[in-house]
Amino acid sequence: MRITFGIKRTITASLLALGTAITPLALSAETLGDALASAYKSSGLLEQNRANLRATDEGVASALAGMRPSLGYSASSGYSSTTEEWTNALTFSASMTVFTFGRNKLNVDAAKETVLATRASLVSIEQDVLGDAVSAYMDVRYNEAQSNLRQNSVRLMQQNLRAAKDRFEVGEITRTAVSQVEAQLATARAQLAAAQGQVTASRESYKVAIGNYPSKLSSPPTVKNPARSADEAVRIATSGHPAIKALQHRIAALDLAVEIAERGLLPTVSASASHKISEGDETDAFGLTASGTIYAGGQLSSSIRTAMANRDAARANLHTTARQIEQGVRTAWSMLTVTRASSEATAASVTAQRVAYQGVKEEAELGASTTLDVLEAEQDLLDAQVSAIQARIDNESAVFSLLSAMGLLTVDHLKLNVPVYDPAAYYNAVKTAPTRFVSPEGDKLDRVLQALGRN
Repeated sequence: MRITFGIKRTITASLLALGTAITPLALSAETLGDALASAYKSSGLLEQNRANLRATDEGVASALAGMRPSLGYSASSGYSSTTEEWTNALTFSASMTVFTFGRNKLNVDAAKETVLATRASLVSIEQDVLGDAVSAYMDVRYNEAQSNLRQNSVRLMQQNLRAAKDRFEVGEITRTAVSQVEAQLATARAQLAAAQGQVTASRESYKVAIGNYPSKLSSPPTVKNPARSADEAVRIATSGHPAIKALQHRIAALDLAVEIAERGLLPTVSASASHKISEGDETDAFGLTASGTIYAGGQLSSSIRTAMANRDAARANLHTTARQIEQGVRTAWSMLTVTRASSEATAASVTAQRVAYQGVKEEAELGASTTLDVLEAEQDLLDAQVSAIQARIDNESAVFSLLSAMGLLTVDHLKLNVPVYDPAAYYNAVKTAPTRFVSPEGDKLDRVLQALGRN
């Protein structure tokens, strides 16, 4: 039985409903830049690793303190049954390591390299945080667009069902044709429910990644590709990726650790002085001490070999990481090419399916197509639009995936409008091992801590 659906009455509304579903977010308030800035400001993971960096900064201060004198005091009081008197004593002491064959200086240098490695690792964490934010942003956009598309499909099927029932009442179609439309409407409602569930889930993921629930989200602006070829992208990544920089500094620290272990075989010269006051008597003492290990059961040699093994492992890890980064860059570059082509192809498919859908509807009005033909054409158009949404968002995401693979998914590179954490501020305040409340450097440290909200 051939049918018509009241084409002149419904085709305009149908095409508008389906056609606008792919771009339901044109008027929006929250940009991707806003979301990334919020993620950067509210990330607990970044705050945790910034605190870890500050703890690492203190390693330089601790190593430097080993090159300075140590001052102390002791007070004692004791009773002697022989003299039946109390004896009181107050002693001031000072000690300092005078000569260690450069071990103390090497400890400071190694601590500095560890700081630089931790800073680079913090940039990697920043990339992870911003990457998660991009994924959450894109997922919400896709799921909301799909939900809108499914909602429009339900409205369209409801219009078609009303038109089909009208035709059935006047005897133009059979009950079977009406049942076909009813079944399609039930399917559309089930798909809408699933899509709405995905929206709810993606909104929760968005809040975790960015710190707040999404409002209206806009399409991200075009991000310029920083490389003209895959080879150039690889060169940029291997020369500046934070993971590579972190390993390079760790290797430098481990090289110094080998030297420190080797010089552990050499003696240490230290000096000490004391001034004791006891029962009105004052005593001064001075001394120099040279100490070293003659035999330690092979422990010192073992520590040297351990340091060498750790250094060699880090060097091998650097080689492996560089190869993985190159692979990641080339894969991301290929995916960007693929998603761009897919986005263009699916957009063309939507245009073709829309023309086909309109043609089948017009044929149905003329009696040349069946109910099933119209429903299948409508489903084909819906499927094409869903694919187009996914392809477009995949293409937008691929740009950021490439930036991440190159080590450029950072606040600085993206020029986000957000106060940027300065990893050197705390280091500069503590690198000379200041004592708080006693020195100008201590006052500077207080100001830094206050700015960090830790005072």
